[in-house]
Amino acid sequence: MRPLLWMVIVAVAGGCTPASDPPKAVALEDIRSGYQFLTPDTQNLQDDAFANPGLLWVDRGAAAFATAASGTPSCESCHLDHLAGIAATYPKIDAPSGALLNLELRINQCRIEHQTLEPLAYETDDLLALTSYVAHQSRGYRIQVETTGEAAPHVAKGEAYFRTRRGQFNLSCAQCHNENWGKQLRGDTISQGHGNGFPAYRLEWQSLGSLQRRLRDCDSGVRAEPLPYGDPTYVALELYLATRAQGLEIETPAVRR
Repeated sequence: MRPLLWMVIVAVAGGCTPASDPPKAVALEDIRSGYQFLTPDTQNLQDDAFANPGLLWVDRGAAAFATAASGTPSCESCHLDHLAGIAATYPKIDAPSGALLNLELRINQCRIEHQTLEPLAYETDDLLALTSYVAHQSRGYRIQVETTGEAAPHVAKGEAYFRTRRGQFNLSCAQCHNENWGKQLRGDTISQGHGNGFPAYRLEWQSLGSLQRRLRDCDSGVRAEPLPYGDPTYVALELYLATRAQGLEIETPAVRR
């Protein structure tokens, strides 16, 4: 089902609460990965190491990680431990700059500062491959992001975006993924909107995509203008989503509808 239709059905069904109602949150004991809302066939596709199409990008990323460009060190030459578990801590504050970085921004920072290479553009196969490979090293690790100190304002900014109604349909992320998760819409079920499987292979896309691609789809679905890839507000939203998903395991590359 197209995201736009999902939003329309939820709104018309009257499941969304008025703007004046106190905000709701998913209770800690109720936190569930998007995997739990998939059909058994889609779950099996994610679990099958031979059939999961996202692993094609992971394999490409593994090759890129180990390959040195002319005159530059490879990623592997610095990160001999292959960064096991590191993706479970992102987005995070970069200490030298004070900026909030997600994995894509961190990879490009390394390319610029340590490899003297050009940054890779969002949604290119090269960046998706490296990001999915790095995230795959954390598969099974539980999300544990920093939410205090310098990260706190970014968490608040992300939460504000998550709870703000926008677009022609005047809907927020929270109205679907906090207040109406688990409800049936035709043959599908609304998830809690966690990003623990991204980069993920979406059947709708027939391709791997970043979490920010999914966020842009959601904004388009409520007929709001999507933010540019890498926008600080989207990075803050990624951190807030990780905050509300604390304890869930990294599943990259997940398979989603």
